[in-house]
Amino acid sequence: MKKYDAIVIGSGQAGTPLSKKLAESGLKTALIEKRWVGGTCVNDGCSPTKTMIASAKVAWTIENSRELGIITGDYKVDIKAILKRKNDVVHLMRDNSEKGILKTKNLDLIYGNASFKDKNTITVLLNDGTDQELSADKIFINTGDKPSIPDIKGLSEIEYLTSTSILELMEIPDHLLIIGGGYIGLEFGQMYRRFGSNITMVVHSERLLSKEDKDISIEMEKILSLEKIDILIKSKVISIKKTAKGIKVEIDTDGKISTISCSHILIAAGRIPNTDVLNLEAAGIKTDKKGHIEVNERLETSTEGIFALGDVKGGPAFTNIAFDDYRIIRKNLLEKGKFTTSGRLVPYCVFTDPQLGRIGMTETEALEKGLDIIVATMQNSSVARAIETGDERGMMKAVVDAKTGKILGAAVLAEEGGEFVTILQMAMMGGIPYQEIKDAVFAHPTYAESLNNLFMTLDS
Repeated sequence: MKKYDAIVIGSGQAGTPLSKKLAESGLKTALIEKRWVGGTCVNDGCSPTKTMIASAKVAWTIENSRELGIITGDYKVDIKAILKRKNDVVHLMRDNSEKGILKTKNLDLIYGNASFKDKNTITVLLNDGTDQELSADKIFINTGDKPSIPDIKGLSEIEYLTSTSILELMEIPDHLLIIGGGYIGLEFGQMYRRFGSNITMVVHSERLLSKEDKDISIEMEKILSLEKIDILIKSKVISIKKTAKGIKVEIDTDGKISTISCSHILIAAGRIPNTDVLNLEAAGIKTDKKGHIEVNERLETSTEGIFALGDVKGGPAFTNIAFDDYRIIRKNLLEKGKFTTSGRLVPYCVFTDPQLGRIGMTETEALEKGLDIIVATMQNSSVARAIETGDERGMMKAVVDAKTGKILGAAVLAEEGGEFVTILQMAMMGGIPYQEIKDAVFAHPTYAESLNNLFMTLDS
């Protein structure tokens, strides 16, 4: 038994900075990681996918350069070179993170699988096959989540892909069928279409991005359809069968049965928390029906002295939220603060091209809450900068409180939409009403300048 002041399970975007800060404050700390430092974001999430998406954007630009008067010859997509660059980026970030941990005093990095023996004791099955027991009065869980695999007849008989395994695929699929219509499915679908794959997306809900407003979802579907991505709405895969020529997939589309042949299948049907091997019952830690650890607004679990951060606790599954969880814990435990998750803004970005930047409430959510709102919308075909750069795809939208004029939420489906929507987030943080943005002087010609015209629509 080795005694610590604090144990952190998982070296994701909350666990790594938290473990370092705890150690720097003088607490003897252990950081347990079963695989690689950095968590999903660094190893098989944000960093690798956005690196590959950058390559896909170049392919699209070359393909569409003729409209801008640039005539190019044939080009080739070198998937091995793309994957090498992706791996170089991942290793750079992972190695830098690990070096930062190893040079931190009072911090031990332990590689292995952790499980609770009781509320203060962790058993670690080390990667060398031996066991080690650790104890601490405070334990922090940041184990993240993993792809959810649906129960489909015949799925186990093929070598299907997940958002993790596809990152190591050394070939470009001839025909990639994607099960799921969320952020992950959209990003991979557009990426591999640009690499040269035929793409079919099987979407169970009535539209893509079912948590977004309908007009945003429709606009996204238009954009993907322009790239000849086949989207099957209100559909589900009934069965899968391996054949001599590939994979045969039986699909139910709103009651109509059809069969599609493809070369590869990507499962992008959601994610589930990494809690199944933690033996949470031994520590009295409660979970919800999906296995997420239940926490209060201070990120405390049902067991005193144990906290959960990031995707493992459910809620918005974004890196920036996990990092903010760390900030809340740090401020409360080390700085005697009284910070909570209540009311925090949740910005995120879907890295399709164009990007979908989002902040705050959707129109649908505001109406469900019975709020008195006005809504500003504008197509990017009315944005001077978009016209000049030759990319008028997408739209922007803002939900505004009708009485105060303050912005409640926004969606920007546009070039660098994630950066663009941050301007509106800053306005929300400062309580700036839309009237001030409408009359603000922005540099010309920029995307930001279009905010003048967006909010002018509310006074017309």
